[in-house]
Amino acid sequence: MGELHVNMNITLDGVIQANGGPTEQDADFEYAGWERPYGDEQSGAQIITDVQGSDALLLGRTTYDIFRAYWPGKTDDIGRAFDRVPKYVASRGTPELSWDGSTQVTDAGAEVRELRERHEQIHTWGSADLLQTLFREGLVDQVNLWVCPVVIGQGKRLFPEGTTPSRFEPAEPPRAFPAGAMLLRYRRLEGPPETV
Repeated sequence: MGELHVNMNITLDGVIQANGGPTEQDADFEYAGWERPYGDEQSGAQIITDVQGSDALLLGRTTYDIFRAYWPGKTDDIGRAFDRVPKYVASRGTPELSWDGSTQVTDAGAEVRELRERHEQIHTWGSADLLQTLFREGLVDQVNLWVCPVVIGQGKRLFPEGTTPSRFEPAEPPRAFPAGAMLLRYRRLEGPPETV
């Protein structure tokens, strides 16, 4: 069976909203684009390696629309990798599937299990609302957090109130990058959190 890896840019206080810049839904969000000061050549190379290691993308509708507006036809390493792999869009609505290789997923809890049988490594980028379903259904194998040294104090969080309690263990030692970001990789463990 393949794996599902979640990739997320996150602040020290757990905010994930509008990390790359504003969208229509972020019109009133003051700090859109907060991750940009923390990118550098080394972290960029690691992101390229991670993107090239996946053989499918699973995105929520909003993230898919952002990616669809930017990535198709890009000739850099990430653009070519994203164009090459199948793209699955989790939506109960009617997404515009104009990016080649795109397929709609209407029941993520059921359909992602089957996708994990067909792919070695599915990557999810962003897609905060979809992630709550994936965590609740126990479908996430690994979380890759790009932690940026900034506190925002507002906005959508990766693990909001009501998130399914879960346990994780480090998959590798943390990596620090010159511009200040840290990459933390965690493997999900079975069962609820343990207490003393």
